[in-house]
Amino acid sequence: MLIATWNVNSVRTRLSQITNWIKEVNPDILCLQETKVIDDAFPLSHFEELGYEVIIHGQKSYNGVAIISKFKIENVKKGFTNENKEEKFSLDINEQKRLISADINGLKIINVYVPNGSSIDSDKFDYKIKWLNHLSAFLDEQVKDDDLVCFVGDFNIAPSEIDIHNPQKYEGGIMASKIERESLNNVLKGRFIDSFRIFEKNTGHWSWWDYRNNAYELNKGWRIDHIFISKNLSSKLKSCVIERNQRENLQPSDHAPVLINLEIDNQNEDYLDGDDDLFEI
Repeated sequence: MLIATWNVNSVRTRLSQITNWIKEVNPDILCLQETKVIDDAFPLSHFEELGYEVIIHGQKSYNGVAIISKFKIENVKKGFTNENKEEKFSLDINEQKRLISADINGLKIINVYVPNGSSIDSDKFDYKIKWLNHLSAFLDEQVKDDDLVCFVGDFNIAPSEIDIHNPQKYEGGIMASKIERESLNNVLKGRFIDSFRIFEKNTGHWSWWDYRNNAYELNKGWRIDHIFISKNLSSKLKSCVIERNQRENLQPSDHAPVLINLEIDNQNEDYLDGDDDLFEI
């Protein structure tokens, strides 16, 4: 079972690239971030024609998340919720469309686009930390100990120094600060595993390269796109790769897809595409 995450930096601008990649790789589930389009204008039919069901949580010109699945999508949640009737989640935190989750083929899929934060001394940074605190509370409420969870997206945080091409230069700065990493750890609470680090312990592997200053050509990147899995999925994890070649497209997203292969039985009978051939990674 192939599960991918990709900040596409506008689903309509990058539509041909996304569909070409889907045809090549044949993912079972693809989580998109920064779709930058309202729900009514999302290019839904393009994915349905490829055999996918789609759920969308978007806004005009900014943010936006979506989940595309070959399996039936159930128990959809858009944004933070107050199911326990407690005032855990403030109203303003849901104005930006950055979170969507669902149950798919026995898995709980949680797709996030964490705020960038701009700079450490900005209001946007304060919002980022607040948003992460809300995310922690959301997971506490929604995730049970025995759930099989894939927690994916653009986190806009490099978990450690080895996830940055020049950690000394960016030490303490945005996406690399102590408070951001502590906030991320508070979200994870030791219940999730960084799937990429199961297979690769060394530095030099990036998922995002700035458009400026020839960052990709000089391989000056960051690893800020992640697929965290619940510990009870660790024995089922077969691989995790960053598909960096997608950054070489003409007018690409500044992010590359991240893809995992899980050995999961097709538990859900409502498999939308009868092709059982999976792309091996």
